[in-house]
Amino acid sequence: MIILNSGGTFNKRYDPICGKLVVPKDNKAIEEILDSINLPLPVRGVIYKDSLDMNDADRDELVRAIEETSAKRIVIVHGTDTMDVSAAYVAKHIKNRCIVFTGAMVPYSIDKSEASANLMLAIAKALHFPSEGVYIAMHGIVEEHTKIHKDRKRGVFCRR
Repeated sequence: MIILNSGGTFNKRYDPICGKLVVPKDNKAIEEILDSINLPLPVRGVIYKDSLDMNDADRDELVRAIEETSAKRIVIVHGTDTMDVSAAYVAKHIKNRCIVFTGAMVPYSIDKSEASANLMLAIAKALHFPSEGVYIAMHGIVEEHTKIHKDRKRGVFCRR
């Protein structure tokens, strides 16, 4: 199993120089969560962007990263705004693997609970209940990517 990090709010930290939240080019948030529960899983950074800034070239890069790994179980940390778009894109290009997208509405650096819970949910799906396909694991729900969506009015993911 491997965790691929594409950035998103999950990873954002406050940058005192520019005075705003930025997506750092590191895997610190994910590594801290894994270290806190003594779960040594490989983490690879891929894109490091807010998902609103992602395009199909970035999604191609994500597909290449998936193809380059021999892992059959993959968790992808991704921004929530276009997670569904990237999940659909990956599903068109990758077969025969269990791929689970997750993220957070609040940065780990601000509140550790949501990001940690969502990552653990995604890892549990990939490790203990792997089935081929592309899934989204958010807010206590794990579903095929076509069966879950972001309810922007309530700020949570829910079943369609």
